Amino acid sequence: MGERRTEAGRGFPWRGRTPACAGVVLGAAVAYGTAAALPARALPAPPAPYAFAREARAVDGATGTTDAVRLDPGHLYRSALPVGARRYYRLDLDATADAYVSVTAVPRAGARVTSSDGFKVSLQDADGTTCSSGTAHFGPTQSPHPIAAWASRETGPGTYGCKGAGAYYVVVERRDPTAVLPTGWDLELDYVSEPAVRRAGSTAPSGGWSAGSPAPVLGEAAPRVGGAGFATASALGQGVWRDAIRPGQTLFYKVPVDWGQQLSATAEMSSSGSGDGYVGTALALSLYNPVRAHVEDAGAGYGGAQSSAALEPLPPVDYANRRAVGSRAGGMRFAGWYYLAVHLGAPVADRFGGGPFGLTLRVRIGGTPVSGPVYAGRSAPREVFEVTAADRREASAGAAAGTARGGGFDGSAPLVRAGAGGGTAGDTRALAMLAAGGIGTGSALLLWLGVWTAAARRRARRRWAG
Repeated sequence: MGERRTEAGRGFPWRGRTPACAGVVLGAAVAYGTAAALPARALPAPPAPYAFAREARAVDGATGTTDAVRLDPGHLYRSALPVGARRYYRLDLDATADAYVSVTAVPRAGARVTSSDGFKVSLQDADGTTCSSGTAHFGPTQSPHPIAAWASRETGPGTYGCKGAGAYYVVVERRDPTAVLPTGWDLELDYVSEPAVRRAGSTAPSGGWSAGSPAPVLGEAAPRVGGAGFATASALGQGVWRDAIRPGQTLFYKVPVDWGQQLSATAEMSSSGSGDGYVGTALALSLYNPVRAHVEDAGAGYGGAQSSAALEPLPPVDYANRRAVGSRAGGMRFAGWYYLAVHLGAPVADRFGGGPFGLTLRVRIGGTPVSGPVYAGRSAPREVFEVTAADRREASAGAAAGTARGGGFDGSAPLVRAGAGGGTAGDTRALAMLAAGGIGTGSALLLWLGVWTAAARRRARRRWAG
């Protein structure tokens, strides 16, 4: 069987997920329908490295299926994808549970990317049949940033093939038809297992929801500092939130959306006091569901005046949405934390300076929660497909980044065990405040080292005096 291309985010055709049961070959993704790839662009000094999950297990991807390491459901993994490489990982699946694997690719410092550069994730059975596949590309912002693609094995009604128990393989490969890039990428893999339902309900997506754009959320904006990765996403509820973002930076937020509820979101970039010209695609807003599967994109250009990017209307969360045509509706199949990733393209710095620029998020959660499906077992990890009272409290209070399935750490640092080092929670908050205030990473580090050294000297003097 061939691969079927599903609907990508409107206006952002570099993404897509393709179940294998429909017979259309996936073509090369290009920015806004342009066949020629835009020139490669380097970001010499990323303003904030990706925060990998602190609990992520380091694994080596295999060059073939024979040596593929097994991934366990409910766990996060950290790996790497060398230039021009393909890497394999193994899943041992039963005949009932659905399996979802999302891969986040993070270019290393100094990487060069083109609009068509990206990667592909496939899930295959032992006979080489592709159960599904997904792709992600950097798109017209022309700047390196975290991008995520996903693939799945589903066993419910309306699915074809890949239903038996056995060994399955996750295949991750680079997809750049125009150039050989000089650096490898780091990877974060998230493997989630969804049990079968105890009572099968309707397999048709619910209709009757309004596809019109909801009224924007108004009011005074409350401060909320975005995280640097999925694991450190800052929790948001319904409301208006403000932050600051630099060119080349990606900020992550998470929103609890229950069964029957409808999410809408808009990202607004403030005006600039200097510079001129126009950047065609400057601001990119991406939505991912609780298994980090891509749902929708929105983007906006920037010419110095305020600009905004709004997600297209999305259906209420419904288990039956998995049978919908297209990634936008099909992605709204779970209750749980939905992730908003906001990226500001590096070319903005060339015309309007390094910022930071004001960022406003308007988030609406419409509808009344309803009962979800009755599962025959537990998901892995637990509670991933529900919204708890603790989740709502976290969204309301705006818990500090680093609470989503473990904290994160700077992607440029070596892997260490959680809790290593002598820092305190106050130390972390101090560094976060420095970063939010616009101090560069190197300056913040030097300042922190100076503060730490002075404090150590004071403690030593007190001990000596005593």
